[in-house]
Amino acid sequence: MTDITILGAGFGALRTVRELRRRKIDAAITVIAPTDTFTYFPSLIWMPAGLRRGADLTVPLAAFFSRHRVTFRKAAVQGVSDDGRTVVTDDGEVTNDALVIASGGRFLRKLPGIENAIIPCAGVASGQAIHDRLAAMDGGTIALGFATNPAEPGAMRGGPVFEFLFGLDTLLRRQGRRDRFRLVFFNPAPQPGARLGAKAVSGLLAEMARRGIDTHLGHKPVRFEPDRVVTEGGEIPADLILFMPGMTGPAWLEDSALPRSPGGFIRADALCRVEGMRRTYVVGDSGSFPGPDWAAKQAHQAELHARAAVANLADELAGREPATPFKTELVCIVDTLDSGILVYRNESRNFVLPAMRPMHWAKRAFEHLYLRGVA
Repeated sequence: MTDITILGAGFGALRTVRELRRRKIDAAITVIAPTDTFTYFPSLIWMPAGLRRGADLTVPLAAFFSRHRVTFRKAAVQGVSDDGRTVVTDDGEVTNDALVIASGGRFLRKLPGIENAIIPCAGVASGQAIHDRLAAMDGGTIALGFATNPAEPGAMRGGPVFEFLFGLDTLLRRQGRRDRFRLVFFNPAPQPGARLGAKAVSGLLAEMARRGIDTHLGHKPVRFEPDRVVTEGGEIPADLILFMPGMTGPAWLEDSALPRSPGGFIRADALCRVEGMRRTYVVGDSGSFPGPDWAAKQAHQAELHARAAVANLADELAGREPATPFKTELVCIVDTLDSGILVYRNESRNFVLPAMRPMHWAKRAFEHLYLRGVA
């Protein structure tokens, strides 16, 4: 029987498992990850308002693994060798006949004073920290921003920062204390959020102006201090700093022979194959993929990667030439706590629907359906 190893336990990894079983590929599947739980990161935006708790967003995967006949190995990956056929972990080596890397990326934490900022999407602990800090504040300035990987500009997660920004504004208005807070959005780009498209950028900036949110744009952050954000264009005094750094590949890549992009990700082709390697694929935030500069890599796009990777792996295992490129598509609901702005983009279309209450409920419904599927 073929042995397939999957690294990670996020969106891309779970979709890989599902696709392998859906295609009825006769294989033993081993998932290697530091924990056998899944965290639904898109809903971290609701933790500051108390709409979600960490326990609501963290799901044990034991039942999912059992249903899909997966062997789980709790371990931290340390490297990949033998052209992908051996995975080195802190719990020994695991050999395979095929490998799918879906272990995610990591935030760049090199900016001086980064410890003075909360990285909103670092996990449920960050969501809880924002909730607790906000509850303890009587007023003040909250600065929110994001940046990218200078060696790979597409390696960023900016969308959630807009959601935290608008969500905090909505929450403070509900609480009747918005007038005691100043919200400031900062970004090194003059037109932030370009990945979403020109219409979305203008709409988001207009929404900030409508809500009385200040902006500090076009200036690169230099450092964070306990009470301020220092940029090349001035300082922003702040009582709370939320900042999403750019991203790079997993740390274990540095001790691996896998091909890497300038930004530190695994280089992949349009079929999600790791360049120059057989039966070795990468999906989601671990990889650097060809395609438009607006393409994302997480959540929905990671699942699209996984579908293509499994289709191509199935061809390889059957002795056929792989030929299925991954689909590039951006589907995003920018949530405001009580409504949502729908952004859609593919190779030929890009449209934005204005904030509507049903979009907020659609986002919540999708969360419910997804978590029910992995529980």
